Amino acid sequence: MSIRRSSGLVGALALALVLAGCGSSSDGGSDSASEKSRTRVFTADNGKITIPVNPKRVVATGYAVPALIEADAPLVGISSWKRGEPMMTKEDLATYNKLTKIAGEQAAETNYEAVAEAEPDLIVIGVPAPVLGDIDIKRLESIAPVVAIGPSLPSAWRDLSRKQADAAGAIKQFDAQKKTYDTKAAELAAKYKDVLPKLNLGHVGAYGDAAKGTFQREFGGSWGTNIAQDLGAKYYGKVKKAGSGSSAVSEYPSIEELPDAFREADALTYSVDADGSVPKSVQYVLDSKLWKNLPAVKAGKTYPLRYTEAATYGEALMTLDAIDKSLAPLLNR
Repeated sequence: MSIRRSSGLVGALALALVLAGCGSSSDGGSDSASEKSRTRVFTADNGKITIPVNPKRVVATGYAVPALIEADAPLVGISSWKRGEPMMTKEDLATYNKLTKIAGEQAAETNYEAVAEAEPDLIVIGVPAPVLGDIDIKRLESIAPVVAIGPSLPSAWRDLSRKQADAAGAIKQFDAQKKTYDTKAAELAAKYKDVLPKLNLGHVGAYGDAAKGTFQREFGGSWGTNIAQDLGAKYYGKVKKAGSGSSAVSEYPSIEELPDAFREADALTYSVDADGSVPKSVQYVLDSKLWKNLPAVKAGKTYPLRYTEAATYGEALMTLDAIDKSLAPLLNR
């Protein structure tokens, strides 16, 4: 059967639902039909889209996957999201594993037949705007309303995940998770208030390229820094030639530029994997004599940070705990 639904068939089905509801007042059928037919206009990356007020069957991809699992959205299909698995709770990971996978890790790996078989009433695409070109949006729109809500600046995951939860009608659980995060972040900010705000920090990210002799320097608002900033951390400097997205808050200097990049740093942080192991791109920096001669390194003020790719409040709670554990020695200096 073709996944494209004719407008006549959709109209007939809608009419049938309304008529069925009107003819069943004893069991709340009328209210149920009215609820299903309620819509609203939602502003997304792909324009103003008419979507159900309370979606009942949602398909999610990309960054929308962990956000909507945490928010207890009515998911019926998701893309693979392996990068987020280490940051999921046992319950969320169990949900993730049992949900039908309608796409792979890449947007181009979308299985349109699988999406259609899931019979969604809303599709939430959580990929960056430049990647939307890899998806046949028109084909998806023939299945259900599509809202594209993708990442921009790394630190914008807060607003991004809220918009995704809002579209999926799952804002209540989202707000509860946000409150938990805000409370924890405030507690830790108070704990470090006499230390962190006084330091000039630098951060080495995980996406340098040792083969090319480069390292990643992340500034404020980047993946490796934005959650630490909620504790009062201050990362000095800015990108020399700012681009869009993550390139607005991180850059890739040559290893020879380490002294110029971090000479003024009072302390240095660096990204590590979820299990605490050091990525090869970061180890390349740590093994450099230029790194070992930096004032902060000589002073023993270097701190590994786990879960730096957190993009939901649930994941960020793990990041807060990891940052607290890593930076604890600062309180004894």
